[in-house]
Amino acid sequence: MAGLQGRIALVTGASQGIGRACALELARAGATVALAARNESRLADVAAEIIAAGGQAAAFALDVASEESIKTGAKAVLERFGKVEILVNNAGITRDGLMMRMKRADWDDVLGTNLTGAFLLTQALLPPMLKNRWGRIINITSVVGRTGQAGQVNYASSKAGLIGLTRSLAREVASRSITVNAVAPGYIETPMTAVLDEKQREAMMAQIPLGRPGTDTEIAQSVAFLASDGAAYITGHVLDVNGGMFMGA
Repeated sequence: MAGLQGRIALVTGASQGIGRACALELARAGATVALAARNESRLADVAAEIIAAGGQAAAFALDVASEESIKTGAKAVLERFGKVEILVNNAGITRDGLMMRMKRADWDDVLGTNLTGAFLLTQALLPPMLKNRWGRIINITSVVGRTGQAGQVNYASSKAGLIGLTRSLAREVASRSITVNAVAPGYIETPMTAVLDEKQREAMMAQIPLGRPGTDTEIAQSVAFLASDGAAYITGHVLDVNGGMFMGA
């Protein structure tokens, strides 16, 4: 997919998994990509990969669990590029456990990273989009934000919250030609899902009509579409990319 030439994109959690794939796909489409994550070494590798393929990228250390880091990182990106036109809020963590035994810190850490971090970074980068009357905000949520998942009340709540944020913000900024959408992956083979044991993996596979896990590239291609001019009339939408695991109305 092409058509993002000259656009500036920022992807959080870009050092691995879905974030890395999104960064590569947006760069392939012509965007200059600001790579944001905590792991600077891995970010440098992704930046080098994009540059070697003829794209443009720069790495920025940013921890979405820290408001101060978000402010510092957003300022650095804006000083470097002047604006961010495509924002992919992808960074996320899990701290699984049953409700009765879940520690308050595990609740706070997941909500703070997955939901509050996306809110704060979007807030920091929104003014140039409003001024320029163009923007694409794409939030990576999850199938469990649609269906719920035992042992993940914190994670599912954070991802359901991202859906609410997506739809509400879409209404606020539509008059400025800014679209806000979400992509809800199902079972995708990434470092985050690599920790599942064989029994958990089999249980997940049994719920997928297409009979296979998805790939991070398939999520990235959906993100690139939502960032493109071809999706200019789509906003407030949750794109389910899950092999049929959840079929929303």
